[in-house]
Amino acid sequence: QVQLVESGGGLVQPGGFLRLSCAASGNIFRIIAMGWYRRAPGKERDLVATITSGGSTNYADSVKGRFTISRDNDKNTVYLQMNSLKPEDTAVYYCNANVISGTIQKYLEVWGQGTLVTVSS
Repeated sequence: QVQLVESGGGLVQPGGFLRLSCAASGNIFRIIAMGWYRRAPGKERDLVATITSGGSTNYADSVKGRFTISRDNDKNTVYLQMNSLKPEDTAVYYCNANVISGTIQKYLEVWGQGTLVTVSS
């Protein structure tokens, strides 16, 4: 059993900043990659940023230069620092992890429940 716990969402004004956190827990043999996705009102869920166990990152074009993804391997936690926020960043943000389970010895894709980010003046 692997679970993701997200935190850090909320209401912020345009130009402001937020830092999202996602902690993975359970019997994890290895984390292959973690990332953030978002679903804006009336739209499908899209990739925001990902980071592999080796530190390789990938960002959506819409957030490059404004968002930074990072991880703390000791805490099995991934972060998303969001700066210069825009109203179009308003969405439910979901944490994602691709792991090898230490319990069932299989590859798992795990999703968090989502945290709402609202950018409005």
